[in-house]
Amino acid sequence: MNHNQLLKLYLKGERDFRGYNLKAANLIGAQLISANLSGANLMDASLARAHLERCFLVGANLNGAFLYSTDLSFVKLKEGQLIEADLTKANLQGAQLAKVDLTGAKLSGSILTSVSLFRANLPKVNLCGANLNGINFRCANLEEANLNWTNLSGARLSGANLKGAQLNGVKLSGAFLNGLHLEGINFSGMDLSQVKLSGAKLQDADLTGSDLSLAFLRRTKLDRANLKKADLHQGNLRGSQFPEANLMKTNLTETDMRNADLSGTNLNLADLTGADLSGANLQGAYLWGANLDGVNLRGADLRGASLRDAKMAGVDLQDAILVGATMPDGKVHI
Repeated sequence: MNHNQLLKLYLKGERDFRGYNLKAANLIGAQLISANLSGANLMDASLARAHLERCFLVGANLNGAFLYSTDLSFVKLKEGQLIEADLTKANLQGAQLAKVDLTGAKLSGSILTSVSLFRANLPKVNLCGANLNGINFRCANLEEANLNWTNLSGARLSGANLKGAQLNGVKLSGAFLNGLHLEGINFSGMDLSQVKLSGAKLQDADLTGSDLSLAFLRRTKLDRANLKKADLHQGNLRGSQFPEANLMKTNLTETDMRNADLSGTNLNLADLTGADLSGANLQGAYLWGANLDGVNLRGADLRGASLRDAKMAGVDLQDAILVGATMPDGKVHI
């Protein structure tokens, strides 16, 4: 069927075009609202500025299609193919793109609010500067994707592959990043407030000066991470691992760090006012000049730790192990 026949049938009220072969069809500016094109072959089709709102395109082949400024809002495109498709400035608001293959697709300037890209394949995709607030990227493949300057606030990225992705200037406040592999990532100076990073791997990451207030980092691996001057106040860091990490001058007020591993960690001049460190491992930690006012250190292991010049008003040291620790007055606890 050619494009003229399709449009004539649509004007007559026909909406079912499942499985039609429309390869390389010229449908620029076409009105096909709510049409069912599931399984259709639209490879290399020209659909610029077309109206495809609420269309069914489940399993459709749109590889190489030209979709510049096309209205694809609320389309059903599950398991569709958009390899090398041009979606520049396309409207994809509310679209269901679960398991879609977007390898090499162009999405610059596209509208992607409330889009579901669950398990979608997006390696090397260019989303630079896109507003992806609240987008569903769970378990998506974003390897080597360009996410520079994107707004991913509140985005769901748990289980996603971000290996080699470009993340300069990205906004991630309130985003879900649970369980991600982010070893060595540079998140310095970023707004990560209320982010969910529980179970994530952030060994050797650079989080210098970042805002992680009210963040969830339960059982997160932060070995050797640099968190100097970061803001973690009221964060949930229970059971996380910080061995040999740099937390110098970090704001840790009222944080939950129960059973955290802080062995060998640099906490010099850190503010831990009101924090809960009960059961934490602080062996060999450096706490020079740290503010420990009102801190709960019940059952904490402070063997060999240095607390020289630390403020310790109201500290709870019940059952804490202090053997070999250097106390605020410079004396070593026996």
